[in-house]
This record gives sequence, structure tokens and C-alpha cells, in this order.
Amino acid sequence: MSNRVKSRPKIGNAEFASRRKELMALMEPYSMAILPGSETQYRSNGVEYRFRQNSDLHYLTGFDEPDAVFVLLPGRQYGEAILFCREREYDHERWHGSVTGPERAMQLYDMDDAFPIDDIDDILPGLMEGRSCIYFGMGAHPSFDAKIISWSNTIAGDSRVGTEPPGDFIQLGQYLHELRLYKSPREVEVLRCGAKISSAAHNKVMEMVSPGMMEYEVEAELQYQFAINGSRHPAYPSIVGGGSNGCIFHYIDNDSVLQAGDLVLIDAGGEYEYYASDITRTLPVSGKFTEAQAKLYEIVLAAQLAAIDQVTPGNHWNQPHEAAIAVITHGLVEVGILSGDIDELIERDAYKKFCMHRTGHWLGLDLHDVGEYRVGGEWRVFERGMVMSIEPGVYIPEHMTDVPEEFRGIGIRIEDNVLVTKNGREVLTVSIPKTIEDIERVMQGT
Repeated sequence: MSNRVKSRPKIGNAEFASRRKELMALMEPYSMAILPGSETQYRSNGVEYRFRQNSDLHYLTGFDEPDAVFVLLPGRQYGEAILFCREREYDHERWHGSVTGPERAMQLYDMDDAFPIDDIDDILPGLMEGRSCIYFGMGAHPSFDAKIISWSNTIAGDSRVGTEPPGDFIQLGQYLHELRLYKSPREVEVLRCGAKISSAAHNKVMEMVSPGMMEYEVEAELQYQFAINGSRHPAYPSIVGGGSNGCIFHYIDNDSVLQAGDLVLIDAGGEYEYYASDITRTLPVSGKFTEAQAKLYEIVLAAQLAAIDQVTPGNHWNQPHEAAIAVITHGLVEVGILSGDIDELIERDAYKKFCMHRTGHWLGLDLHDVGEYRVGGEWRVFERGMVMSIEPGVYIPEHMTDVPEEFRGIGIRIEDNVLVTKNGREVLTVSIPKTIEDIERVMQGT
């Protein structure tokens, strides 16, 4: 059976333009927004990391080259969307590949104006002059903060009559990140495709995991499966933790041997068209859960299903977490790891010894995507178009000698990506088996 994902949707210029209009509708009259892009980062002397654009700039433009600044000027007579970017230069392109350049940026990205980035000191202060306010991600780009202040001071120091610096600075994220929280129908298509790609990778490794493999062999297969389907890069460093390594939340060494009788926790997702997938499955290395592993696994699975059931319009952000914690606490009491009254144990956070993290996070252009979890001091209510991970877990490191020995060294997490729909939810990663019966069937080839 082919493991290839054939349909690969993309975000087009019409959607980027629509996003810009939505943002401008929230901005004050005669204001402006300024977004600097990401800079080239170096891995070692003369070796660059692969470039990834700042998510906010990408969200509004789709432009994915370094040394770029995007400016949005609502109501400007000569065009509202302006891009500063690198000029084309033959010798540079011979070494590093094609550069878009200002002229082609207007053609390919529907910019109203585009200028060489080297001219920004001469042009941008004139655009800032007299603006009622500037929307900008203050604190996110310290070196660019200094430039904004310098340009403002230049305007303030101009002796010409009527020259005025910008009236105020407003944090851009409180507006732009709210827009990013609600995924459009096209974004949902892209997220579905990314989830399908990453799910296919997890299904493949579920078929091949066996005792004696190195953790990094599993990681390599995941990355291969991501790449051949269009997710050229992982959304984050893949976690492949066999045995007690599965109790380390952000374990990325991936250099141990998978031992017979152990579990392996695999937390990995590809990035497709800048959108992240985030998936975890926990598998028995030998293809069959031990009795103790199965007891804990069923607790985590029941917690995840209870949490997913709470993802529906009208419920609030914390309800999935509350549901998961109630199931985990009850389950740990049943197997003898905790003891006492369930409500009292939850109230004093007794479960946190074994489950220290939240049950999920927003998902989108960033792995831990933008958007507030509380609004006006209250948990945010779920609405159509929000996307999140749901990932309860139970972790019992080997050093916990107050826990029955059969449970020590076991780490279990189960994670899926969930979209809030009009009347409920859609689990985007539903195609990956997660019941004990289904996992064992796949791993044993039956």
C-alpha cells in the first residue's frame, strides 16, 4: 500500500490579502503596523541553519526570505502593503539561489510597493511621520526595537514645521494573534494535510518498531516519511524515548537501544506549509503490553478520550484538562499508586507528581501557537476554527521507590490534534491506532 499523500493544499495570495484586510479593520485610523522578518541564523562558522520566516510576517504575506520588513498602512493612497526586501544580485544568487527582489515581490506576493531593504533608513521614517500610532511587536525583536526608537527620534528632531513623530506604540500581537487563533477553511485544509502526513509516518513506525532498534532509527524513519510527503522538516525535534527515557518530557538524545519488554514514547510531527502537527503515541517495543503497562496505558487513554470529549463550542479551555486530571487521579487510586479521597487528591494536586504538564496547547503556524488562554481573567471559550493538541500523560521514573515496582520506569503520553467545529470537534489525527488492541494488532502484523 502506498504511503504517499497526494493532495497538498497551499495558502494563496488571496488569503494573505484577506488577512491583511482583517488586521487593518482592527487598527486605528491613520496608523501603521511594522513587522520585521526572521534573520539568518548560524549553526557554526559559515554554516547557516535552514531559514524559517517569522510566523507573523509569513501569516500576512507568505514571503519567506531573510532581511525583510513588512509595513501595513491602512488608507494610504499609494498602496497599503509595503515590503522591504533584498535586491537581486548575481554573485549572491550563484552561491545561494534565487532572490525575489522588490520588483518581483510586487508581482508574486501582491505587494502594493516594495523597496530594497538597504533603503529602509531613508524611506521608513517618512512613512512613520505623523502616524496616529504604530502597531509593533515590542520586545520580540530587541535590535529592531532600537531602530524604531532611532527613526522616531529622527522624526522628533526634524526642525521642519509640522513634522510629528508617531503618537503612540501599540503591541501588535494582541490583535494579530487573535486573528491567527481562528483558522480559516483553507488553513484547516492545510492542517488536515499536515496531520495526514504525520499520521502516515506514525503508522509506518508502528509497523517497524522492534527490540534492538536504536531510538534514532525510529527518528530517521519519521523524518523520511515526513519529507517524502511534503513535510520537509519536523515541526520540533522528535522525541523517541524507550523505557525510562519516556519519562523525560523533552528527551531528544534518541541514542539508546529499544529493549524488549519496554515501552517507547514517540512524540513527533512534521511541519507542512509552515503549519505544525504534534502527535504522540506510546508503543510496546515487543509488540505486546505487559499487565502493568496496560493498566497505566488504559488510564491515559481514558483521560485523553474524556478530554477530547470536552472540546466543543461553549466549553472553556480548562475543561479538557479538568476531565483528564479527574480520570488520571481516579485511575492512579485504582492501581494503588495514589490513595485517598479523589476530590481531595485533585484539590491538593496529588496527581502532579506523575503528570506535571497541561493537557494541551494551541496549534498552528507555531507548535505552541499564539492566542490567549484566558480572556478578562476567565478561561477562553472554545469557538469554531480553533485547533489544539490534547496530550495527557503519566510518568513514573525509576527512582520513585514509593510506587509499586511494576510501574517504575514507565512513561506514557497519548496526543492528538483536535479542531473545534460548528457543533463539536474533529480529531485530525484519528487515523493512528491508539487502543491497546489496535496497536498490538498492527505491531504483530495480524
